[in-house]
Amino acid sequence: MILTRLFLTHNACFQADVPLQIRGVMLHSTGANNPNLRRYVGPDDGKLGHNPNNNHWNQPNPEGRSVCVHAFIGKLANGDIATYQTLPWNMRGWHSGGGANNTHIGFEICEDNLNDAQYFHQAYQEAAALCAYLCKEYSLDPLGDGVLIDHSEGFARGIATNHKDVGHWFPKFGKNMDIFRTDVHKMMTDDVEAEPEPEPEPEPPSSEPEQEEEPQEDTTEKTTEETNEIEDATIDEKPEVEKLKWYVRILNFFKKLIKRN
Repeated sequence: MILTRLFLTHNACFQADVPLQIRGVMLHSTGANNPNLRRYVGPDDGKLGHNPNNNHWNQPNPEGRSVCVHAFIGKLANGDIATYQTLPWNMRGWHSGGGANNTHIGFEICEDNLNDAQYFHQAYQEAAALCAYLCKEYSLDPLGDGVLIDHSEGFARGIATNHKDVGHWFPKFGKNMDIFRTDVHKMMTDDVEAEPEPEPEPEPPSSEPEQEEEPQEDTTEKTTEETNEIEDATIDEKPEVEKLKWYVRILNFFKKLIKRN
């Protein structure tokens, strides 16, 4: 799941700032052939892309309606599927038109023409991952009664208005809300965090006395200056003064060697 936070701070719902008592999650789909997140989420953050109509929901009453959800799932400008959180999870949203606003986090899946299998399965997996995350975060059982529902199920329970989503879309690709709930539950049980590897125990100190390392022979190449001094120190029946100079050079040479070592 790719989750980005971009709150709709100009929406009247966000500004109302009413707390939500989280008891479940409600799925919605937008009912319009536009899978792009930029249609509903704005302004452009560099990933959404530009909305030339400026009809996103980050304004007090989008298209004259009092609507706001906690998240949208759809396409970024580069075609990747992502989730944008648009309200704090614990803030009351305006998504069901009924009592579910007081109890359920609500999010929208951006619809396309309802015939693209690849987009459907990508958006479906993203929605399942989001629900698994929210159920773990708020200790919700996705298989519990009325916990994870869509808008049409909310209507049947009397806590949402009469909408068909997502029941008009999921069955086209062999899915329904019962399968979705099972998939979310499986994601939660499969998502086991790896246990950290145990830290290695420190080795006990050795009872044997440490052996001193033998001095290593200096294998570095001698400098040109040192080589020249040795070559200059050759003596073949030189006068006494020359011999004395030769001894001084030899002494200086060994002094340099001692300083280096």
